[in-house]
Amino acid sequence: MENQNVLPLDVKGLHIHFVGIKGTGMAALVEILFAQGAVITGSDVSERFYTDEILEKLGLKALSFSESNITKDIQYVIYSSAYNVEKCPDLIAAKKMGLPLLLYTEALGEVSKAAFSAGICGVHGKTTTTGLTGTILKSLDLPSQVLAGSIISSFGNSCTMTSPSFEKDKKHYFVAETCEYQRHFMSFCPSIILLTSVESDHQDYYPTYESIRDAFVDYVCKLPLGGTLVYCEDDKGAKEVMNLAKSRRNDIRTVGYGENAIGEYKLTFVNDVNDLTFDSQKIKLTTGRQYFYIQKLGLCSLQVPGAHNARNACGAVALCNELLKADGKNPDDYKEKIKASLLDFAGGKRRSEIVGRAKTQNGEEVIVLDDYGHHPTAIKTTLSGFKDFYKEHKIIVDFMSHTYSRTEALLEEFASCFTSADIVIINKIYASARENALNAKVSGKLLSERAKTYSKDVRYAEEFSEAAEIILEELKKPSGTKGGYLVVTMGAGDNWKVGKMILEALK
Repeated sequence: MENQNVLPLDVKGLHIHFVGIKGTGMAALVEILFAQGAVITGSDVSERFYTDEILEKLGLKALSFSESNITKDIQYVIYSSAYNVEKCPDLIAAKKMGLPLLLYTEALGEVSKAAFSAGICGVHGKTTTTGLTGTILKSLDLPSQVLAGSIISSFGNSCTMTSPSFEKDKKHYFVAETCEYQRHFMSFCPSIILLTSVESDHQDYYPTYESIRDAFVDYVCKLPLGGTLVYCEDDKGAKEVMNLAKSRRNDIRTVGYGENAIGEYKLTFVNDVNDLTFDSQKIKLTTGRQYFYIQKLGLCSLQVPGAHNARNACGAVALCNELLKADGKNPDDYKEKIKASLLDFAGGKRRSEIVGRAKTQNGEEVIVLDDYGHHPTAIKTTLSGFKDFYKEHKIIVDFMSHTYSRTEALLEEFASCFTSADIVIINKIYASARENALNAKVSGKLLSERAKTYSKDVRYAEEFSEAAEIILEELKKPSGTKGGYLVVTMGAGDNWKVGKMILEALK
């Protein structure tokens, strides 16, 4: 068989083998293709991941890597970029047999060709925005599939959502989180793009802001003639990308959302929730929610904290309305369903995820929360949201920075982003496999020293056990608040283990 990196538009009955099947994106793609009728096998390491549960729901089990996995009935192989074609046994065997080999990003691009596809991108907020979009689409009569970069609780604790009206081999809408790293999103074929934010990140690949900005511009310019860009008016980088893309392609249609937007998707925050009126009537408020107005919908609410999530919701609403229009439907007919769906969204794994609750020796509540925030802007806005939402709690944050290159490039921004927390604990840096720690010019300890310039109580804990010990000692003291403690583990590393240690100790 000729090695062409193309999947048929119809995958029903096609036998596809996934190498690295437990990866979040890979497992999500397995769900999408399984729902479309493909026959799936896959291989990975023996260590158990949360994606094992997703695979088990489909009746699948990851095999150990072996050349014997590549049987004669396999027609395509999709593999994670974590595995080398020249070293992985499955890939070596597949190459010998002349089977088509597709990287995950290439396969995702092929899936996007078979549908009216929407790519959600941005340095921050793309997973949550994808989750919100899928939660809305779940309630609408649009045949759709959605792929997010994490488990979303409202997807039934899955990374994907397939709407009730979806039918194999029929026209449908496909929404996917698309990643800017190494220009991976350039394999995707979008009919519409939602852009949340653009700023300097992934410094090992994009050494300057302009280099990452230009990648987003190129992605937007992949839109078809008259294609639509939905973008955040509140984000300077997103606006710049929009303007640069429009200078190259004046046929691109733009839809702005956010506080600075004009028109249907203007966002207005409710500042005084104790005195809220809408349509001249007093609104009965529910605790544990944040309230805001979207001009197109009126008063909306979310059960997840943070102004950034209200912006994500506003973008998701705009995107879903554009998809309704593409299907010949009137978005005004779906206002109440959309508002109700926003309230159904309860976050995603490692996205403001409440891991557990416990009590201190003094009987005070301890909420342990985990968040994937690993860029200074995301950390600052997320912690600010927590401070507003959990205003009667003392906030303790344990942070593990991801990659030496990002930490070095944004050292001062990292140091100054924890001001909403009462106590900050910094761990050692979680290095990328692409980096040599011996050449690093920064360390977790250096970051903790710089953070002391901005935050009053900063500690350094090299190991997770040290961090857990520091936090448990703090929890023995009265919090001095009405609510008790909020313990947040934050970062793209594995310091979520600190939260697990705390909960185990408090039991």
